[in-house]
Amino acid sequence: MSDGAGMWRVARDCAELDLNSSYSYALWCRDFADTSAVARMGETVVGFVIGYVRPRAAGTLMIWQIAVDAAHRGLGVASALLDDVVRRAADAGVTHLETTIAADNQASIALFTALAARRNASVDRSPLFRPEHFADAHDDEDLFRIGPLTPAGAAVPD
Repeated sequence: MSDGAGMWRVARDCAELDLNSSYSYALWCRDFADTSAVARMGETVVGFVIGYVRPRAAGTLMIWQIAVDAAHRGLGVASALLDDVVRRAADAGVTHLETTIAADNQASIALFTALAARRNASVDRSPLFRPEHFADAHDDEDLFRIGPLTPAGAAVPD
């Protein structure tokens, strides 16, 4: 739970993310640690990925946010965090990953497309949320569905 404050700071400093309350990040660390991860430099949180297994789709991991402190971007931190969470989820029986990405967020599109390539999984992209779904100004969010995911050590089909 102590990582919540550091996660909030990274999210706050990352202009691309919707900032949630610091309470929500602390709660996330308590309730969804199995489907989330943080990267630290010493005692300082420099990146995180938060996700959860969808309650009505038990085989699907939803990645809600991923962020890396500006000073640590371009070093593979986001990929390593995502790989760790996906490996653990696949080992626990998750077969698909979902995330939503704004159409102009090329960095996230590249991150998740590369993950799919490393896992030899397909990527299906479809519209999910449009501005009318939000109470405030918000970009469109497309759903990216990646899978099937295989457990670590399992044979990946050619």
